[in-house]
Amino acid sequence: MTFPTSRRPALTRLLALAIGASLGLAVFAPAQAADDVLRFGVGLYQPDKEKNDATYRPLAEHLRQLSRPVKLYTVDTWEGLAKSLANGETDIALMGPWGYVLANHVASAQAVASILYDGKPEYFAIMVTHPESGIKNIADLKGRTFAFGDKGSTSGYLIPYHHFQKNGIDPDTYLGRVLHTRHQAIEMQVTRGEIDAGADYNRNRDAMISEGLIKAADSVVFWTSDPLPNDAVAVRADLAKDNAFYRPIRDAGLATGKLATQ
Repeated sequence: MTFPTSRRPALTRLLALAIGASLGLAVFAPAQAADDVLRFGVGLYQPDKEKNDATYRPLAEHLRQLSRPVKLYTVDTWEGLAKSLANGETDIALMGPWGYVLANHVASAQAVASILYDGKPEYFAIMVTHPESGIKNIADLKGRTFAFGDKGSTSGYLIPYHHFQKNGIDPDTYLGRVLHTRHQAIEMQVTRGEIDAGADYNRNRDAMISEGLIKAADSVVFWTSDPLPNDAVAVRADLAKDNAFYRPIRDAGLATGKLATQ
């Protein structure tokens, strides 16, 4: 199932309706927490935890229609969210596709829904630089400062890292100083000329421009990935099988060695 969402809190309630419908009666009969609390984890989509909690609290409140108390957790890294779902600390998670693949691979977590943004189930990883950098492609990044997202990020880490490898480049030795930081910080640092380039995703850049946080003229997109599947709502499921929609993310994880073969 796919469902729409946006940054506006009012539409979070529509998201909640879709999640509740997609989960139905399949919510964790075998392995409920001792206190019967349904633990709902979300990634840090907003610039800080307070804003993130405010955005997704209405969604957590609406999930109480499943006749379980719900506790919202904002997890500050995508890798941490995947681990929390895999080890049973989280029951439901709204997470990026790489995080879902990690949780599915390790603990058979199952995607029950994916998000539509602007009516589309896909988005794009990008690499950005500032207009005066002289960077036109990844070959121009030799010895330059580059920022990835955290290692659980699809667009900020896995897919751009895979792109380097497919082109015979080891990012850890080819690049100069390598940073790992949040998507919003990458865009800000690039536009201010504090770093030469970085990895991000198109929706984040577009949103930051529309909200006046950065100016479009202060950054240049010099690489765009193939379409990637959007964020997933995933649940713990001992016997769940992989969702083929997320296979490109799994393939990239295996190819880069970031996902262990089984």
